[in-house]
Amino acid sequence: VQLVESGGGMVQPGGSLRLSCAASGFTFSSYGMAWVRQAPGKGPEWVSGVSTGGRTYYPDSVKGRFAISRDNAKKTLYLQMNSLKPEDTALYYCAREVDGSGERGQGTQVTVSS
Repeated sequence: VQLVESGGGMVQPGGSLRLSCAASGFTFSSYGMAWVRQAPGKGPEWVSGVSTGGRTYYPDSVKGRFAISRDNAKKTLYLQMNSLKPEDTALYYCAREVDGSGERGQGTQVTVSS
């Protein structure tokens, strides 16, 4: 299993970023997928999940601002993040399973700061 995230960076509050996660080594379309983040000094926080059928799930903290999607043909998972806040600053990982409990990649850093 290999998951490689990209697309992170530094953005001002209110800005947007789109994260990508390239998957390999397993049948991507057969697994629910998720994004999980971890801020410095805090535990992991699940921020979105998508089922094999495309149903999406979000916690209240990001609902309406983040959108998870998947392209099974490209074996790629996405996270569109809008209206970013400083508290969204974290290392973002993609993970197998809708609840993010499976294998994770190395992560991509997102920093929201003015």
